[in-house]
Amino acid sequence: MLKYTVKRLLMMIPALLGITVVSFVVMHLAPGQPTDMMTDMNPQVTLEAKQRLVELYGLDKPIHEQYINWLGRLVKLDFGRSFSPDRRPVLDKILERLPVTLALNVASLAIILAISVPIGIWSAVRAGGAFDRIFTVLLFIGFAAPSFWLALLGMRYFGVELGWLPISGLTSLNYDQLGLWGKITDLARHLVMPLVISAIGGLAGLSRYMRSNMLEVIRQDYLTTARAKGLPERIVITKHALRNALIPVITILGLSVPGLIGGSVIMESIFAIPGLGQLFYGAVMSRDYPLVMGGLVIGAVLTLAGNLLADLGYAWVDPRVRDSAFTRA
Repeated sequence: MLKYTVKRLLMMIPALLGITVVSFVVMHLAPGQPTDMMTDMNPQVTLEAKQRLVELYGLDKPIHEQYINWLGRLVKLDFGRSFSPDRRPVLDKILERLPVTLALNVASLAIILAISVPIGIWSAVRAGGAFDRIFTVLLFIGFAAPSFWLALLGMRYFGVELGWLPISGLTSLNYDQLGLWGKITDLARHLVMPLVISAIGGLAGLSRYMRSNMLEVIRQDYLTTARAKGLPERIVITKHALRNALIPVITILGLSVPGLIGGSVIMESIFAIPGLGQLFYGAVMSRDYPLVMGGLVIGAVLTLAGNLLADLGYAWVDPRVRDSAFTRA
């Protein structure tokens, strides 16, 4: 398994290189330049000043030379400096907001797993019953409702009318003056609404995947044999059926890894949460090439890592895949 993992990691290098080439070229083919955002609205800026800005950012060089220079810095884990007025290093900006986005999305994914898997199992075991029908309707209503619309409704009802929850930011203005328990409570109150609303959309999809997989597995002959041997239904479902039903779910989890960074743009923008989603959205709007490329590289790495984790998860769940991995390695 170790050889297989190392082999997959080495295969990720050319894939990542190809992704950066395509992303770099497509981004530079977009009309306009970052300097336009700084100069077009200022009539006092001369053509010479515009040219000096272009030379300062290295935008006067051929695109292949710009890419080689950027790639040379990337090898040293140097993403360059942002084109924004503060000229801060891109890596510093990313690391500053990374914990917020990771915590928000990991917590949302944990909530989705903790709720959707039991619902999917129970709906499959009691397929066609009242529980299955009620939760099918409720989950698909939540799935069909746009997340931004649910967020606005929650802000108006729970934040404005009832005043139970804050509607923006991560902390209150008096956060530094609170005690330890007060800080924990204040942070939790700010995160309740973004976490719940971001989890609603994922509940329907994952629970339906779990239900359909369980329905297929529990009809297999080997489970009929297990019941015939006198095993309790709880053991049949949790020990024999659940493990096989989790295989397609692992694929969904692997594909959700890139969403840990880029999947929170809407929630962070609506609730004014200072995370990576909000940062990268602003970078795209301002054509901040180094910051956009930093986000694309992180997204590409997470996508490739998600595929690798899905394969390793297959090997952990299904011995047949594990034996095949050993053979290929």
